[in-house]
Amino acid sequence: MDIGRKKILTGTNTRPGIPPKNKNTPSSPELLQQETEEDIVLNLSLRPKDLSEFVGQVETVDSLKIAISAAKERKEPLEHVFLSGPPGLGKTALSHIIAHQMNSKITATSGPAIERAGDLIGILTNLEEGDVLFIDEIHRMSKVVEEFLYPAMENSQIDFIIDKGPYARTIKFNLKRFTLIGATTRSGLLSSALRSRFGMFYHFDFYAPQELARIIKRSASLLGVGLEDDAAIEIADRSRGTPRIANRLLRRVRDYAQVKEKSKTITKDIADKALSALRIDKSGLDDYDRRVLKTIIEFYDGGPVGIESLAATLNDEQDTIIDTIEPYLLKIGFLKRTARGRSVADAAYKHFGITKKKAGQKQLFD
Repeated sequence: MDIGRKKILTGTNTRPGIPPKNKNTPSSPELLQQETEEDIVLNLSLRPKDLSEFVGQVETVDSLKIAISAAKERKEPLEHVFLSGPPGLGKTALSHIIAHQMNSKITATSGPAIERAGDLIGILTNLEEGDVLFIDEIHRMSKVVEEFLYPAMENSQIDFIIDKGPYARTIKFNLKRFTLIGATTRSGLLSSALRSRFGMFYHFDFYAPQELARIIKRSASLLGVGLEDDAAIEIADRSRGTPRIANRLLRRVRDYAQVKEKSKTITKDIADKALSALRIDKSGLDDYDRRVLKTIIEFYDGGPVGIESLAATLNDEQDTIIDTIEPYLLKIGFLKRTARGRSVADAAYKHFGITKKKAGQKQLFD
């Protein structure tokens, strides 16, 4: 059973939600899309430790409180939980909170990190009764590895084959009951077979500015930074509805206030200057968001354009656009996604002060 033990350490230390570096990934102003090592450490320190500290996603939190209380009364592990939604909204944080509330140990890994079935077997056999296994980007697991999860989730068993050919035989290994928490930014790519084995499903939506302001105030208190209420709202309005980005912007504004303004308290004026210096506008768009929208406007007359063509024009990966850029632009009504491709909405034209071209003669190929 030592197979995969080395991988457990790798999986446990994997930072869920942080994709591997890609040489094709743009390095210019995607401030909001990438994290430094310092950012990751600080994000961990700012995470809520209890459901009572978790801001937003009210219906999800209320439902989990009931499920956790019921499971603890029955002295049973919590049912398997599936979390979906855009990155940075608190799926990983909530998973750690669930483990803490259940007084359990959590083992965190990601779908791409589990390369072989032996890696998963090693992880599963090392789980104790009631432990939580968190798999981020679970839709990216290979089908071979995924099939080993089915009996583990249903019957706390795994079946593996030893020997080959006429000597091959199947051995059942009993596991201790555990809770699997699967998280993904693209729930539509999860297979129906795996989806049906989860007992609870929760979708994370973008946060309202008032909720983000509460998160920012709490983070400022933990960081020992003075923060006026108006400044908290100003940062929240430009945080793309995402707590991870809100905390990152708070730290950048803190740095600006310390170096440029020589102030220990962040005011609305300081926040506005700092965020403008970072080229983040009033709608929360950064340079890369504007580049995506203006590319569709200038190269494709506002769309529609297929995601493959758009990614090729931007010299970027399709997944980066789909997972990181599109959700917020769709949410604020700047982008429309149809069967024919992506189109820029009227609200984006108004935001940029660009006059939309009138529909002319249709081209043969759109």
